Amino acid sequence: MQNGLCGTAKFIVGLAAGMAAGFAVGVTMAPSQRQLKRAAHQAAKRVNQMVEDLTDAIDL
Repeated sequence: MQNGLCGTAKFIVGLAAGMAAGFAVGVTMAPSQRQLKRAAHQAAKRVNQMVEDLTDAIDL
């Protein structure tokens, strides 16, 4: 039974190490605040343009 507990402990340690590594990579790859603001601004512009196009089409 000793072997089973050791294997489980190794699995849990490996799982935790993998989660920590994934978190570290995710944090370093995350877009900057400026990129997020720019993307949000562009999306808002597109939505406004689509609303204008829709209102123009309805006015036909």
